[in-house]
Amino acid sequence: MKITANLTDTAILAELGARIAAQRLARNLTQAELALEAGVAKRTLERIEADGTAQWANVVRICRALGLTDNLDALITAPVESPLALLRLQGRTRQRASKPTTPPRAMQPWVWGDESPSLPLATETVRPIYNATPKRARKKKP
Repeated sequence: MKITANLTDTAILAELGARIAAQRLARNLTQAELALEAGVAKRTLERIEADGTAQWANVVRICRALGLTDNLDALITAPVESPLALLRLQGRTRQRASKPTTPPRAMQPWVWGDESPSLPLATETVRPIYNATPKRARKKKP
């Protein structure tokens, strides 16, 4: 199975566990032999092969025992900096992410989304049900 963005986390972990099991079987190793060589518990290796759940350190140990450490570089590749960004940094490394420098899109008036041209607007149908002016503030008629 190919790992794609459409797969769930559980499916991706299960696929990685199945690939580790396939590599182990291709080398004709039992789970106990690989676990001993990697320095992890047999139960840990069983869990990794079954559903893929593991700590990173254990996965690295198992990959090292299987001779797959060169493949770990492809797991998460290093970012490629553009030449202009390298010039701006002048040999320093980035420490923080920055906000985008593109201007925000033009603001559009906010609407509820339930307006319909066939229905009258709410402002046309609402009538006050009481006099909002307090009694003391009203002017008495002479």
